[in-house]
Amino acid sequence: MTPFEKKPLGYSDLNIPDVCLGTMTFGEQTSEQDAHRQLDFALAAGVNFIDTAEMYAVPPRAETCGASESIVGRWLARQKRDQIILATKVAGPARSLTWIRNGPLAMDRVAFA
Repeated sequence: MTPFEKKPLGYSDLNIPDVCLGTMTFGEQTSEQDAHRQLDFALAAGVNFIDTAEMYAVPPRAETCGASESIVGRWLARQKRDQIILATKVAGPARSLTWIRNGPLAMDRVAFA
């Protein structure tokens, strides 16, 4: 499998490699075709841990919001999904990214109820 050392993720049963491919340039500086080539290359080298986020591509703009996740999602559609570890996250409420989730929201139980 992967030549990278794996470590447990928190208290979960998931073991993650110590190498992760970040996708923050996908959809802005990196085209979808190039992004898919990078993902293919990384996977062939044993990197199966992919990081994305709703605020990517960087720099964050309304026009590219979620582009990274969409590009990675289209790539994932042709992969063995059980062999890929996908990390994603949300943009915090302190950010001035008003186009994400219809504006800044608190990151608490009330906001997501």
